Amino acid sequence: MLKPLGDRIVVKIEEKEQTVGGFVLAGANQDKTREAQVLAVGQGIRTLTGELVAPSVAVGDKVLIEAFAGVEVKDGEQMVSIIREADILAIVE
Repeated sequence: MLKPLGDRIVVKIEEKEQTVGGFVLAGANQDKTREAQVLAVGQGIRTLTGELVAPSVAVGDKVLIEAFAGVEVKDGEQMVSIIREADILAIVE
């Protein structure tokens, strides 16, 4: 498992978007936000005074991220993305 540094977060992007009827939306949703699950979280970011600010998300959270945010890497057999906390738009509840 990857351990992110600083304010970086490891997420697994939900690959397929389906409608109620079961149709797969191939490219229609890729230019917009994507939903992902948080797999690992870094310790946070330091302020100018040296204080550590903890991340706002936790492992297991579902989040919305920007379309082309982060870097895709292979972790074992699965593809994951490493993003910065600033690339997260919202937590899905």
